[in-house]
Amino acid sequence: MSTESSSSPLSAPGNQTPDDHRAIRTAVVGFGLSGSVFHAPLIAADQRYSLDVIATSDAGRQATAVGRYPGVRTVPDGDAVLALAADLDLVVLGTPPATHYPLAKAALEAGLDVVVDKPFAVTSAEGAELIGLAARLGRVLTVFQNRRWDGDFLTVKGLLEAGALGQVARFESRFERWSPEVSKAWKAEATAATGGGVLFDLGTHLLDQVLELFGPGEVVHAELEARRPGEKVDDDCFLVVRHGSGVLSHLWMNMLCAQQGPRYRVLGSEGAFTKHGVDPQEPYIVAGGGPLDEEYGVEDPEWAGRLGRDGHLDRVSTERGAYPEFYRILADKISDGGAASSMPLPVDPAGPVEVLKLIEQARTLA
Repeated sequence: MSTESSSSPLSAPGNQTPDDHRAIRTAVVGFGLSGSVFHAPLIAADQRYSLDVIATSDAGRQATAVGRYPGVRTVPDGDAVLALAADLDLVVLGTPPATHYPLAKAALEAGLDVVVDKPFAVTSAEGAELIGLAARLGRVLTVFQNRRWDGDFLTVKGLLEAGALGQVARFESRFERWSPEVSKAWKAEATAATGGGVLFDLGTHLLDQVLELFGPGEVVHAELEARRPGEKVDDDCFLVVRHGSGVLSHLWMNMLCAQQGPRYRVLGSEGAFTKHGVDPQEPYIVAGGGPLDEEYGVEDPEWAGRLGRDGHLDRVSTERGAYPEFYRILADKISDGGAASSMPLPVDPAGPVEVLKLIEQARTLA
C-alpha cells in the first residue's frame, strides 16, 4: 500500500525564489516532537508559507498530519521529499541529528532553502561544510535555535541590555527534567558520534544562549555522566564556559533530576536575577493550543523572576515567548531575494557551529 496520502497535488512546478505574492512552499521532514510541535504549527500559522509536504514513515503520524493539515501530502522520508524539489522552496529537517548533514546537503544541492533543527550537525566540520555549500549555491541555510525566543531568555536579555544587574560575573542556566527512561528508540541507540545524549539535545540550547548573551568562550570544565539504565552517552552534564567578556557560565543539563534548580540565576555587581520554571510554548502546543492564540507564549505570573538583593527583591514579569519570530524573519529573508538579500537570517548558522565546537571541547575535557 502506498505511504502517500491521496490529497491534492503540489502547486505548479518551478523552483524560483518566492515573492510577496506566493507562499513559500514548504516540506517538513520528520513528524515527531520537532516536526509536530514546533515546525508544522508555526509554519501553518504563518500565511507567507504553505505547508505542502510532511515526511514520516509512521502510518499513525501520517494520519495525524493529514487530520491537522487538510490538503497536506505525506511521504515516507527525506528522499521522497527531495524527489519533489521542483515543487518546493523550503525543506525543514526535524529528524535525528545524524541525518542532518546528509539531508541538508542533498536539499541544498536540489536547489532548496533549508532549516535544520538543532543540533546543526554532529561535528563542527560538517556544519562548516554546509555553510560553505549554501554560500556557493546561493541558498538560504539556517538552524532552528528556537530557544532564543523563550520568554524567560528574552527577559534575561532585556535585563542585561538595560544594565539592571551591573557587571555580570556568573551566569547559571539549567535544563533539568525527571525522565528516568529513555523515551525514543533512536535516542536509546544513539552514540556521541551520531548525536546522542543530553549535551547534544538540551545542551545545544544552553550553549547557544550563552554565546548570544556573552560572546565567544571556551569550555574550561566538563562533567558528562550517564545515570539512567541503558543510557549510551550522557544524561547528566555540567559545563563551565569562560567567555572572552569575562563572564563565567555554569550550565546544567539533567534528565534524572527529581528536584529542579532555578532555570536562571544571574549574579552581577549591582544585583542578581533568579527565575524558576520553563518557557510555556512547547507544553501549550502539546496540549492542543496554537501559536495564533491570544494566550500563546504567556507565562503564568506566579513564575515571575526576582530581581535585586536578598531583602530587596522585585518581581519581573516574563516576556511573552515568541517562537513564530523565527519563521517570520525567515520569510522576510526568502521573500526579499533569499541568500542574495541583505535581510538577516533568524539564526546565522555560524553560531551553531561555535556551539558544536564547545561540545567537542567538553567531550575532550571529560
